[in-house]
Amino acid sequence: MTRVIHTGDTHIGYQQYNSPERRRDFLEAFRSVAEDAIEGDVDAVIHAGDLFHDRRPNLVDLQGTVEILRSLEDADVPFLAVVGNHEGKRDAQWLDLFADLGLATRLGAEPYVLGNVAFYGLDFVPRSRREDLEYEFAPLPDEAAHAALVSHGLFEPFPHADWDTERLLAESTVDFDAVLLGDNHHPDTAELRETWVTYCGSTERASASEREDRGYNLVAFEPGQEPAIRRRGLESTREFVFVDIELAEGEGVDRVQERVRQHDLDDAVVIVTIEGEGKPIAPAAVEELAVDRGALVARVNDRRELPDEGEGVSVSFANPDDAVRERVRELGLSDAALEIDRTVRDDDLADANVREQVERRTRELLEDDETAFEPAPDRKPSDEDVSTVADQLTDADDAEAVDVQANGGETTDAATEAAADESATDDSSADSEPDVAAASEDTADGDGTEADRPSADETDDAESGDRTEPKPSSDGEYASLGDFE
Repeated sequence: MTRVIHTGDTHIGYQQYNSPERRRDFLEAFRSVAEDAIEGDVDAVIHAGDLFHDRRPNLVDLQGTVEILRSLEDADVPFLAVVGNHEGKRDAQWLDLFADLGLATRLGAEPYVLGNVAFYGLDFVPRSRREDLEYEFAPLPDEAAHAALVSHGLFEPFPHADWDTERLLAESTVDFDAVLLGDNHHPDTAELRETWVTYCGSTERASASEREDRGYNLVAFEPGQEPAIRRRGLESTREFVFVDIELAEGEGVDRVQERVRQHDLDDAVVIVTIEGEGKPIAPAAVEELAVDRGALVARVNDRRELPDEGEGVSVSFANPDDAVRERVRELGLSDAALEIDRTVRDDDLADANVREQVERRTRELLEDDETAFEPAPDRKPSDEDVSTVADQLTDADDAEAVDVQANGGETTDAATEAAADESATDDSSADSEPDVAAASEDTADGDGTEADRPSADETDDAESGDRTEPKPSSDGEYASLGDFE
């Protein structure tokens, strides 16, 4: 039997909330996985991409990573990995450096045989290049009873998917028993074409939407049997305290602070989410209270739509869309410029990813039409058919309100999944060979990179609420593929 740890999305180097302590947390979570691998005497650690949070990790993060990989090497636990979208570089990858040091193996189209399993790899490939992919892998060696593919991306049938898993399995020259994935930070497992397809989840919370315990998968391959996948939680990760408050009419900051005081906040990241009615809340008052009571970091997420209080004032900062709408009308922008305006002002796109998203869309628009950003010659700001992004957002809000009323107050997940898809960028791989090996060999090209494309979980509330596939518990096991039928 061959037993491996399937992990990924460690995002080493992510200084979340601008906190040096949180940056160290991501490295320490990876260290915990390695320690579990050594203590558990597994045959290998399989990493499904995004070892680093970006393509330029600092020296401290690199030194820490090398130290951890060296501990695995000293314990004779191989580290097998693929390159994710966050860490992909235009030339050689960090994973290649670790391989040169004898600390890692970069998986690709050629099999790496471990016990009775042949492991193959497929690095992250941007959507614009997937149509040309040929899923050609070297034949399964005679000594291997199982074949497993390790890859990184948002694969079907999971939420926010943009990668056709059925096509991959149908066109692959190797029949895989399991596909071990990274990129989606939520652990999940499903059956597709009689193949296990599983996400291990991230090892630390990269966003406030990741409320489940962090961990990894333990995968066992035994001849004549289907792969067995168990979920194991990481107990040493930073505690997150989620304080969800529904304010009644007339309630305000006193009620919020009262609820915050009910929790043990020592060294925790505190996320306060406010819904309902009540009075306006100054986030600073709540965050300062949490920090004074021992929290490492505190953030307030007020989801209420409060009425404007600036009536009678000529300029209202409570509703900046009015000023933006008026100014954009005066500019008489082209459709391409209006699209960039929408991207910049998209609330569902993380601030850290706006620049990459704008650069990608600007390149695409200019490639399609070199005059895309020239002012519209037949459009004047005063024309009735001039529609700004603020107008479109208002129309969309009105349409959503009508839809909510028509459905008895329930909304659909379409807008949420569209927002998650909009956050994906298309630029980090280079060609070296005409088959899938080319995708695995290079993950970036001279046109740009997808290194900062957020994963499906880097925006709050992106998770669909009507999933029916079973989720593993922190130490649960999927006994058979039939569990997903």
